[in-house]
Amino acid sequence: MKTTEDLQSPCGIDLMFRAFSDRTRLRILHVLQGGELCVGDIVNILQAPQPRISRHLAYLRKAGLVVGRKSGPWSHYSLAPSKTTFHRKLLECLGKCFSEVPEIRDDGARAAKIRKTGGCCPKPPRPRGERGDCRP
Repeated sequence: MKTTEDLQSPCGIDLMFRAFSDRTRLRILHVLQGGELCVGDIVNILQAPQPRISRHLAYLRKAGLVVGRKSGPWSHYSLAPSKTTFHRKLLECLGKCFSEVPEIRDDGARAAKIRKTGGCCPKPPRPRGERGDCRP
């Protein structure tokens, strides 16, 4: 995991800027602003091959911009919490500066649809006794 010092170092800042320099990575970051998604959903939203999406997610993870978690065979990704003002400002810029790009706007519409329908990855079962669970 990247430390605050790593992210503020010239190398860390350079890595973040390089992460932002790729169209696919910008698109991934933009859809993750709405919350966690599994790799399959990101593939469907961006309409790109899974190996390309996985490669870019690995780059974003190395740059400290996303975090991943495994749930059985599925990998889920979300935006990494901002540890520096610089990191927070980059994400603010992404939300404001790129929302008018047609490709990113289309990604947002597909992401909203996938989130509404539940996506391709199964959701973890709810604990017993939680609301909506009919078991005793």
